[in-house]
Amino acid sequence: MKIINELQLAKELIRFPSVTPIDAGIMKFLEKKLKKLGFKTKILEFKEKKNASVKNLYARLGKKSPNFCYAGHLDVVPAGNLSDWTINPFKPSIKNGHLIGRGANDMKSSIAAFVSAISVFVEKNKGFNGSISLLITGDEEGVAINGTKKVVEYLKKKREKIDFCLVGEPTNPNKLGEMIKIGRRGSMNGLLTITGVQGHVAYPHRANNPSTALVRILKELKDIRFDKGTKDFQPTNLEITKININNTADNVIPGLAYASFNIRFNNVHTSNSIKKKINKILKKVCNKTKSKYKIDYSVSGEAFLTKPNSTTFMIQNIIKKVTKIKPKLSTTGGTSDARFIRKIAPCLEFGLVGKTMHKVDEAVSLTDLKKLSLIYLKVLKNYFK
Repeated sequence: MKIINELQLAKELIRFPSVTPIDAGIMKFLEKKLKKLGFKTKILEFKEKKNASVKNLYARLGKKSPNFCYAGHLDVVPAGNLSDWTINPFKPSIKNGHLIGRGANDMKSSIAAFVSAISVFVEKNKGFNGSISLLITGDEEGVAINGTKKVVEYLKKKREKIDFCLVGEPTNPNKLGEMIKIGRRGSMNGLLTITGVQGHVAYPHRANNPSTALVRILKELKDIRFDKGTKDFQPTNLEITKININNTADNVIPGLAYASFNIRFNNVHTSNSIKKKINKILKKVCNKTKSKYKIDYSVSGEAFLTKPNSTTFMIQNIIKKVTKIKPKLSTTGGTSDARFIRKIAPCLEFGLVGKTMHKVDEAVSLTDLKKLSLIYLKVLKNYFK
């Protein structure tokens, strides 16, 4: 069996312009690589009426338990203005010890590192006692409706058991080895519409300005102290992201006012408990101002924490040995597909340094890429000891 080189594979993956939800042939390409390593594979394509069809891949090597799963995404964000790049973002290039290209950091190189690690592990451990699987999506950077969420539902129906999952997102702020994610805050958006009565600014008694209620509501929302944080999570935070009154005249009191906000919440709360708290404020203020409100919530994911176990500490120790840094167990940052996987398996996240993700000239250090592949290899060796 041929050993797969992580750098070569990373370059090959970057060449596919797989901007969400476009597949561009990348799943079939990876599927062929995995079949050569002995994996049984299935490309899972999902579609909902309002959203584009997305291809995903689930592959498994072996039939025995335990099943160690690696999860990641092959879709990337748009390159943006091509003239700002020093290279074509989909023609990877090496400069100053770094591989540059869209997806080099987030997260095609991490997938390449894991596949390379598997090729080395299987070559030397043909009869290992267990299974290795990969759950790869093409819908992580987008709406995340037809991606990992649907794959998890499929695996549940098939009664496919995953014993532990490692998600390869770029988790390190500055140096490889700094941080493992063992959970994430929940994320919820609110779109608020306040309805008043339109009228002439000179006759305010004949109108009801919705901005009065909106300003009071937003002040009260910002004043909420949800919690002080916990041992594992920072405090819950609400940020107002949009305020909008579509009024084209200065002598008209508007009839409608809008605002959007996002809440990142820890596991002290659920999205439902936060909704109840917010709805009380909306009702109170709108009753006082004699205005009406409508609130639309969208929940990206609930807060979750994977309680550290022996596998967590094993991975932490391996990272420390390879990088000479003891990684912090953290729940900071945004959301990831771990929010879906944690429903069927304990999981943690560890990948590359995330400084250049989504940026122009996105890049990964060649040294880090080699070290990450070594870490993933040692994790497999220790997990299946």
